[in-house]
Amino acid sequence: MSITITTAPCCWGVDDVSNPNLPPWERVFEEAAKAGYGGLELGPYGYVPLDEARVSEALRTRGLFIVAGTIFDDLVSPANRDSLLKQTDEICALITRLPLPQQAEGQRFPAPYLTVMDWGHDERDYAAGHSDRAPRLSDEAWAGMVENIRAIADLARTRYGVRAVIHPHAGGYIEFADEIERISADVPKEVAGFCLDTGHTYYAGLDPAETLERYADRLDYVHFKDIDQAVFDRVMATRIRFFEACAQGVMCPIGRGVIDYPAIRALLSRLSYAGFITVEQERDPRNAGGSLADVKASRDYLTSAGF
Repeated sequence: MSITITTAPCCWGVDDVSNPNLPPWERVFEEAAKAGYGGLELGPYGYVPLDEARVSEALRTRGLFIVAGTIFDDLVSPANRDSLLKQTDEICALITRLPLPQQAEGQRFPAPYLTVMDWGHDERDYAAGHSDRAPRLSDEAWAGMVENIRAIADLARTRYGVRAVIHPHAGGYIEFADEIERISADVPKEVAGFCLDTGHTYYAGLDPAETLERYADRLDYVHFKDIDQAVFDRVMATRIRFFEACAQGVMCPIGRGVIDYPAIRALLSRLSYAGFITVEQERDPRNAGGSLADVKASRDYLTSAGF
């Protein structure tokens, strides 16, 4: 399999850049390298400085590259368009000038990618994982979100040659089966690909392998997570925000949870998937002391499973 395993700052609890407990980005780079990863994602906008020389040096001295940047923000509001495009511009300008990953034979689009995720709506955050009680967007609001995504993807592609990939995310307005199907129709693969996440699909009540296969024709990038079933069952029975569930340990190292990774390996091999898979395990950043051991355990498991 022509696959490279990478990781992401969320494994150290880096999701909300305003959180005062985030570890220094240099520590994340250092521990990613120590755990055996050759690359990682940039993390949310504002975490790693937009300083090409400084970040390039930090990557080169550790033998790392950046596989993707991230838009993790309100994709719905038309008033947020300028901010989304500013983020796109600055992130793509940086990631295309940093040490680049080696491309795999058969890889559809070159990395680095721009993962695009909707976030920032209380009414959906508290309904994460609950399709039956999660409100859906009106047709007008959905159309506005589609236009925002298209604008992001067009800017990334035309100005920087960066492939935007839509990432369905628990607690956002692209999470459940009907929303994934609708966005696949409204934003065609010529405009943006998909980054499907095994953990988020499971959280949304979907079968990860079936979802990967269903959208194989636009699967440009993949995220791997695993879920502790006992914690998942407990948090699903309470009214809780998605990242509060993560702080309680709903995500666990790959291979220790409920997701069938041997089956996913067989599927990706049959699909001839080539490129990058990023390991993620969201947590409370105050528990980042366990991140190195966990990301290494995930990496070691995937090696033993043939990835």
